[in-house]
Amino acid sequence: MAHPDTKEEDIIHRQMTIQEILSVFPSKAQKLAQEITNAGLHCVGCHAATWETLEAGMRGHGYSEDAIEQLLKKLNAVLKKETHSDPLSVTLTAAAAEKFLEFAKAEGKQGCALHFTDKLEGCSGFAYVLDFSEGAKETDEKFMSHGIEIHVPQDRVERLRGSVIDYAHSLTASGFTIDNPHTSSSCGCGTSHNYSKESTSQKSGGGCCGSSSKTQTHEEHDHHHHHGGGGGCCSH
Repeated sequence: MAHPDTKEEDIIHRQMTIQEILSVFPSKAQKLAQEITNAGLHCVGCHAATWETLEAGMRGHGYSEDAIEQLLKKLNAVLKKETHSDPLSVTLTAAAAEKFLEFAKAEGKQGCALHFTDKLEGCSGFAYVLDFSEGAKETDEKFMSHGIEIHVPQDRVERLRGSVIDYAHSLTASGFTIDNPHTSSSCGCGTSHNYSKESTSQKSGGGCCGSSSKTQTHEEHDHHHHHGGGGGCCSH
């Protein structure tokens, strides 16, 4: 039975498990995982995420009724927020563009483009990879967003086209997130995903995701810009 405070228009409710939330809404999984982590609930990816409800997890960590309600509002806001995407392109939000330029300046990469692709990794198949690109290859397709050139390998374009790259920052988790309309499933920790059959002919990989969706901060980054976990990262 739904909690008496649950609103009819809410899609995500307190009796859902974290794994269920992330798997039911694969295109929003990274943003959802980041909001859960930002709220201080670090069970994303651990065994408790598969059987413990959101409410039980929050109460088990000592959070109040108000904190639970605030988290539910934020999670449902993620689902209801319209993504202003171009289905034929790859775009950056203003926040992501600003952060990319900030990272580029910090590493002496001013003028570089953004290289956006994916690779076989994790229990659901694929993980996104973001990096600097000093020049497009002949096999890359080029997109432009907020004055930043984006290079995508041609064999990845069909499943990455329409993606919106965003950046979110909080005290507990910061990083780039990808909203991709072609994702059909996501792992329980939000670090990997798979695509609809129409978007890829590659088989998904095996393996298992990490036990935490906490995104890396700028200080924790290395020089490989691997996008993963709850909210992902552009590593530095």
